[in-house]
Amino acid sequence: MRTIGLIGGMSWESSAEYYRLLNEETRARLGGHHCAPSLLLTVDFAEIEAMQRAGAWDAAGARLAQAAVTLERAGADVVVLCTNTMHLVADRITAAIGVPFLHIVDATADRIAAAGLRTVGLLATRYTMEHPFYSERMRRHGIEVIVPDEPERTLVHDVIYQELTQNRIEPASRVAYQKVMAGLAERGAQALILGCTEITLLVDDSDSPVPVFDSTRIHVRAAVDLALKADPTAPDDGPVTRA
Repeated sequence: MRTIGLIGGMSWESSAEYYRLLNEETRARLGGHHCAPSLLLTVDFAEIEAMQRAGAWDAAGARLAQAAVTLERAGADVVVLCTNTMHLVADRITAAIGVPFLHIVDATADRIAAAGLRTVGLLATRYTMEHPFYSERMRRHGIEVIVPDEPERTLVHDVIYQELTQNRIEPASRVAYQKVMAGLAERGAQALILGCTEITLLVDDSDSPVPVFDSTRIHVRAAVDLALKADPTAPDDGPVTRA
C-alpha cells in the first residue's frame, strides 16, 4: 500500500476524523492488524483562518503548497488535503508536487454521478458555498449545486467556525441544520453534500429527508483506493488531479 500524505489542521478535529476513517477503511479492506501508511502535516489553523478572513488566498495557497512539497519529500505517494474549503487553492498544490493530488470535489462528484443524481444541496463554509470553485467543478461532472439562502448560509458557516472547529457539538445547532437540510430538499435537492469536513461531527443521513453524501468519508475511501493501486499515477477514471 502506498503512503498517503495528509495536509491537516483545518481544523484538527476534522483531521482526527480523517486519520480514524483512513485506518478503519484500510483495516476493513485488508483485515488483521493493517493500518494505512501515512504522513500527517498539521498546519496552524489560526494562520489559515486569518488568511481566509482577509481573502489572502494566494498566501494560503503558497502555505499549503509548501506543506504538500514537504509531504512529498518525506515519502508521500499521494497527497490529500483534509478540508473542503481550502480546495479553493488546489491548483497551487497540484502545481507544486509530482505525485497525485486527490481532489475532494471530484471524489464526491463521482459518487453522486454514479447514483444517477444531478441536483444536490451543499452545506459548507461560506467560502465554499459562495466562491465558484466548488459548484463549477461539480458542474464539470454534470451536477448542479444549490446552496442555502441567507440567513441560513450565515448560520451554517457560524456553527462551523464558532462551534465545530472549537470541538463544540450543540443540540440546538443540529436542529437548525436539520431545518436547512429540509429547506434544500424542498427547493429540489435530490441529495445533500456535507461539504465541510467538520459537519460530519454534527449531522448525518438520519438528519436529512434526502440521501447524504459525506465528503470526508468519500474522500478517505478514494484515497485508500488510490493508495492500494499498484501505480497511483496510472490513468483511470478516478478523481486524481495532476499538475
